[in-house]
Amino acid sequence: MTTTPSDPLPPWADTPLTARLVLADGSVIAGVGLGATGTAVGEVCFNTAMTGYQEILTDPSYAGQIITFTFPHIGNVGVNNEDTETSNLAARSGVRGCVLRAPITGPSNYRAAEHLDRWLKQRGIIAIAGVDTRALTARIREQGMPNGVIAHEPSGKFDLDKLKAEAAAWPGLDGMDLVPEVTSGQSYTWDETRWVWGKGYGRAENAPFHVVAIDYGLKRNILRCLASAGCKVTVVPATTRAEDILERRPDGVFLSNGPGDPAATGKYAVPEIKKLVASGLPVFGICLGHQMLALALGARTHKMRQGHHGANHPVKDFTTEKVEITSMNHGFTVDRSTLPAGVEETHVSLFDGTNCGLQVKDKPVFSVQYHPEASPGPQDSHYLFERFVDLMRRRKPG
Repeated sequence: MTTTPSDPLPPWADTPLTARLVLADGSVIAGVGLGATGTAVGEVCFNTAMTGYQEILTDPSYAGQIITFTFPHIGNVGVNNEDTETSNLAARSGVRGCVLRAPITGPSNYRAAEHLDRWLKQRGIIAIAGVDTRALTARIREQGMPNGVIAHEPSGKFDLDKLKAEAAAWPGLDGMDLVPEVTSGQSYTWDETRWVWGKGYGRAENAPFHVVAIDYGLKRNILRCLASAGCKVTVVPATTRAEDILERRPDGVFLSNGPGDPAATGKYAVPEIKKLVASGLPVFGICLGHQMLALALGARTHKMRQGHHGANHPVKDFTTEKVEITSMNHGFTVDRSTLPAGVEETHVSLFDGTNCGLQVKDKPVFSVQYHPEASPGPQDSHYLFERFVDLMRRRKPG
């Protein structure tokens, strides 16, 4: 495919085309470079959320991916110190790059502390603007998520043969364990609660329940939701043994979200999850935690063609017969046909019918594929944290 600007480019893009997005099939998309310079390789996906770009760009579940934003106005409210979602602040952002339609405008919001372009540079994230994101999204929807290389070079000069070879050679997320890139290196405690208008974040006091959260790529708003529900939270690294977790005498165990292939991470995580389920403690999993819990129970997972990435996904909860609008970010899914006896499906996507939740019939164990903490996204699913607390309350003496 000939190297040409995306068609049509807006008037502002008569500036030098200093970025390229090169796909594994050899396609080349030209645009204006923003953020960090250099190259990065990853899986190209799209996200349909209309808000929360900072939360999306700092979600550890996006490690190894290049995000195409379908909403055209990214950066118009700036960034701040409160909306970062990665709980491991020592780690670099897991996302490999982002693709934008329009230029990043000056921020216009009372919470803005910095311009998005400068923030991208600081975090080492490469961006390309001036792309026909509708056409790219349609391509992903029809053909699946391609591997690609995003490159930003101020001179506008690129070795396209080298970039094409790099994109074609990258093995992709299937079989890739990315959790080591984003998990915390040590344990820590958490008591910050959810953000309240006019007050900011609060602190949980005298929390009646102790939860150990296994960090596979944990989002901070999950921790805030747990704290707001009455939990003192101890976060532990992804490779922590079940015996070490149980020694902390928790009332419940949380399995976090995270990036990559659940079967790859599951090689070391699933044996420990099996022990935690066998302990009789309440267990709650989200996203990657849901997928690896399913593996521990005997089910299988597989790669999706386009995945689910956005804040407008309808899901039906069979336990309540209600439909909720959810936030999602995953490229693998649990194969419902492999759920064993004693494990029932509790939630399903109304977009494509894929599994979105499960529970064990005779144990206080459940999980969901989507993100009930949202950030960004609707708050329809906050009830799941209360459901987890209810399981701990029923088990705890007194």
